Amino acid sequence: MDMIIVDTKTTHDKRCVECFLRGYKRLFNKFNVDDEKQKSFLKVFDQKTSELLFFSAPLIQRELNLAFRDIIGIEDPFLSEKKHSNRQAFEIYNRWKPVVFETHDSFKASLRLAIAGNIMDYGAADSFDIDSVIINVLHTDFAIDDSCLLKEKIDTAKKILYLGDNAGEIVFDKLFIETNLSDKVTYVVKSAPVLNDVTMKDADEIRMIETAKVITNGYDAPSTVLSKCSEEFMKEYNTADLIISKGQGNLEGLLKEYDDRIFFLLMVKCDVIADMLNVKKGSFIVLNGGRKIGK
Repeated sequence: MDMIIVDTKTTHDKRCVECFLRGYKRLFNKFNVDDEKQKSFLKVFDQKTSELLFFSAPLIQRELNLAFRDIIGIEDPFLSEKKHSNRQAFEIYNRWKPVVFETHDSFKASLRLAIAGNIMDYGAADSFDIDSVIINVLHTDFAIDDSCLLKEKIDTAKKILYLGDNAGEIVFDKLFIETNLSDKVTYVVKSAPVLNDVTMKDADEIRMIETAKVITNGYDAPSTVLSKCSEEFMKEYNTADLIISKGQGNLEGLLKEYDDRIFFLLMVKCDVIADMLNVKKGSFIVLNGGRKIGK
């Protein structure tokens, strides 16, 4: 298996701060946040982002999310986007499910749709074209492709942990699980709203319980931070034969675990992660966590 050389400095990249700021400026406009509240939040923003050298981007984003919620008095600033994403994804799910089940390689088709679903990320952008991404992912080579090894692991695993990422995307995860993973999956959501990450409310909305056991990871960062996760989650994590990790946030939390049970499934949506993995922005990735990362 090839080594991926990573510039580890990208984990403390000023581009993350610029991305965070763009996102919160969109929220200022969405909620018509007045000048005084903007100033109050930006003071916290400057303080928290100055700590990026010492804490990971997902942990900083968690703190910013909590501060923004407190200042504007809204528990889930992305609630409307999440509901829209789930509805939109279900429309696509209903169109594609029969196609997936009838194709000669349902694993490949459902895997690619699951990765395409990763574009549904209002935390990273205010709009996206999911249909175009689906067409693209169905006809594009993966920049890193450990999908054959993933298929082998799925076939032999008795206990699979599936780490969810975004609302909307969860519907494509459901299709992938229905197609390939039978009744051996525990699906993981965040414990409370953070950006547009999936929570138990989203899992209930799309009826994930019909397809998999569902738990929270016990924490509300847009990532999987093992040192912060609940005892229940860690029991599932430590005893899993295979761990499927969706999205950039979970990648940031688990990449340096060097755990060959983990497979990262994502679309690379920012230059920081592209640099980290030495691929182009917009690439599609199936990466086994056992690959050595770093020089």
